[in-house]
Amino acid sequence: MVRKAAVTTHSNGSYLQGQSNGRLPSVDSEQPAQEGKVVLKKKVTLLRGISIIIGTIIGAGIFISPKGILKNTGSVGMSLTVWTVCGILSLFGALCYAELGTCIKKSGGHYTYILEAFGPLPAFVRVWVELLIIRPAATAVISLAFGRYILEPFFMQCEIPELAIKLITAVGITLVMVLNSTSVSWSARIQIFLTFCKLVAILIIIVPGVIQLIKGETQHFKNAFAGNDASVMGLPLAFYSGMYAYSGWFYLNFVTEEVENPEKNIPLAICISMIIVTVGYVLTNVAYFTTISAGELLLSKAVAVTFAERLMGNFSLAVPVFVALSCFGSMNGGIFAVSRMFFVASREGHLPEILSMIHVRKHTPLPAVIVLHPLTMIMLFNGDLYSLLNFLSFARWLFIGLVVAGLIYLRYKRPDMPRPFKVPLFIPALFSFTCLFMVALSLYSDPVNTGIGFAITLTGVPAYYLFIVWDKKPKWFRKLLGK
Repeated sequence: MVRKAAVTTHSNGSYLQGQSNGRLPSVDSEQPAQEGKVVLKKKVTLLRGISIIIGTIIGAGIFISPKGILKNTGSVGMSLTVWTVCGILSLFGALCYAELGTCIKKSGGHYTYILEAFGPLPAFVRVWVELLIIRPAATAVISLAFGRYILEPFFMQCEIPELAIKLITAVGITLVMVLNSTSVSWSARIQIFLTFCKLVAILIIIVPGVIQLIKGETQHFKNAFAGNDASVMGLPLAFYSGMYAYSGWFYLNFVTEEVENPEKNIPLAICISMIIVTVGYVLTNVAYFTTISAGELLLSKAVAVTFAERLMGNFSLAVPVFVALSCFGSMNGGIFAVSRMFFVASREGHLPEILSMIHVRKHTPLPAVIVLHPLTMIMLFNGDLYSLLNFLSFARWLFIGLVVAGLIYLRYKRPDMPRPFKVPLFIPALFSFTCLFMVALSLYSDPVNTGIGFAITLTGVPAYYLFIVWDKKPKWFRKLLGK
């Protein structure tokens, strides 16, 4: 890692030299922009912001396997209740991030807010784990779903070869990286198109489901709360699955500096997106239960495909294509957003300096985008991806809970900070408690995997002191780091 001076970012998107203590400078400072600077342009409009959030939240899960929540709740009624409550909780978290995004007008999301509230060490640990494990593994997993479902129509009568899936997945990952390296405008336009495809796919499920309800197909909703009782451990795990399905509402905060009129557009985009996603998720699950019983849903490998085969005949072949497009949109939105976290962390001296460089003509953070490519490919062809995500899923909620707790802390630490958008205090209190409760639950219910993930996360602490704090590095070590 290379230690470099921190660079402050102002709301107009210009970068000026700042202090080098690893902390963000005052967000209230107003210094004139330096002319001739190569900066990221403000190209994220309200519509593009909505497409980033919706397009990243809606991946393959709602189409493939909502059975995790049903399995842990034990009844149709309770599963629909959990889907609704998780949507509301996610909206609460998104509103907290809307406040943070309007008062701290810097890109970087979780990293930036933790750095501002709690200092450089926890912020470095967050970006360390994100860069090395979480983002490459998460990208590889959603990309594998893309590869499998884009090939599904060609292998209807037989099993898809694993090598074919991985090869087409590698092509998809490379295509997304090239797209995000080439043009912010084109990646945003394609994200809007893919978000439209996701919403069309959900409507293809919801509309026939509503027609089934009108016809009186309500047998699966009778005694909706009857069935296996949810266990004390099962119900919280259902909430964990539901919150994971809604995760992605925070990605617009990763690109705050590129949002037009962030004080207005960030809260609007978040509220509109979360309402659309929550209503869409709940109605999609209602549609499933008009045709598929709880037992059949638990046995299905891809619920949307099973639903389409029963109601749509040959048109059901289109469903895997829509699922693949949905996965591609999640890949594109995730890489577009998270590359900005690495870009900002490099500006602050927590990642190699090259990652904070911008292409002089295309105005894209090219190195911050392509750094993910080799790491994702390694995960794709060698890693046990799902184990890695299980190890580190608790880390996501730990740091998100820490960010929202930081919002409460900043209310008292910096009461005079301008807050164009402000949420009632009970919202961050409830949401941060929920996140920390899920983390504590995972430590209790799955101590082995969670313990391994906790150990991997803790490797960021010695890495921070080795790469960032230690100033008297040998020459060969500095040369190795590229300094």
